[in-house]
Amino acid sequence: MRKRILTGDRPTGQLHIGHYFGSLQERVKLQDEFDTFILIADVQALTDHFHEPELVRRHVFEVVLDNLAAGIEPEKVTFVIQSMIPEIAELTVFFSNLVSLSRLRQNPTVKTEIALKKELFGNSVSYGFLGYPISQAADITVFNADLVPVGEDQMPQLEQTRELVRKFNRIYGETLTLPEGKYGIFPRVKGLDGKAKMSKSLNNAIFLADSPTQIEAKVQGALTDPQKLRVNDAGHPEICTVFTYHQMFSPGIEELAGECRAGSRGCRFCKAQLTAKIIETLAPIRERREAFAQNLSEVKDLVSEGTARAKRVASETLNRVKDAMTIQYF
Repeated sequence: MRKRILTGDRPTGQLHIGHYFGSLQERVKLQDEFDTFILIADVQALTDHFHEPELVRRHVFEVVLDNLAAGIEPEKVTFVIQSMIPEIAELTVFFSNLVSLSRLRQNPTVKTEIALKKELFGNSVSYGFLGYPISQAADITVFNADLVPVGEDQMPQLEQTRELVRKFNRIYGETLTLPEGKYGIFPRVKGLDGKAKMSKSLNNAIFLADSPTQIEAKVQGALTDPQKLRVNDAGHPEICTVFTYHQMFSPGIEELAGECRAGSRGCRFCKAQLTAKIIETLAPIRERREAFAQNLSEVKDLVSEGTARAKRVASETLNRVKDAMTIQYF
């Protein structure tokens, strides 16, 4: 039997090139090697979008379309809508007894995200947001995931999951699968504004579904080398956001960097060249997405069937958990 892998996305908007280079490409490769579960994490999305649930609902199937457009094959994966698996919520409650409040506050990823969302939370963070690593642990373990692909910022979440599994198994007996991490495969993609991470919420992203006109406008507005003030000035590609994207999309990058440093390459030409390359690369993805969107009822059936399969797996896991905890009464 193939090992199972769990990955997924928060449905807070369409997926962008940061997702494509950061996770989707690798996800497409892994689908042939692993029994792949792709979680549409709508409950987690509500931890900081609780005031706009319609946004989350609107993007559930948009995220599925983006996965399919990127090369996910419907017959090779199991799509799961998180909120339709009540066993996740139940396991989250059991796990919440095994972790202290101080341990949750020490999670570096949570601390960083709380700081970034200061405007939303003020000085008070919700229990749901602070505790979402517990819910993530339930996501992973309820489906018996062997492997979880994670980027650098998600490593603390997986380690907390492993802590919870070890503690549960130590108290109640070997019941849950201890997941391994597949680390270091997700490069972080800069936003158009030069910020450390491309993000839907920061409005600094190129989406997989963007039209050529939208791509051109976004690239034209992208941050370049702030030290290159005139066309013939020597550039510093290592600090240029546009050059970062050229590294992902363009061949012959060494020659391009040399021209930039020599002052023989203007930013306007560089952006035009990048625009053409992005449009060319994303064209087949956008066409595949449009084809699936034309048959949205079939896509919904696919997700419904996947969620039903996942619920059967989750139910079996929760029965084992309750047996181990001696709370199976009938």
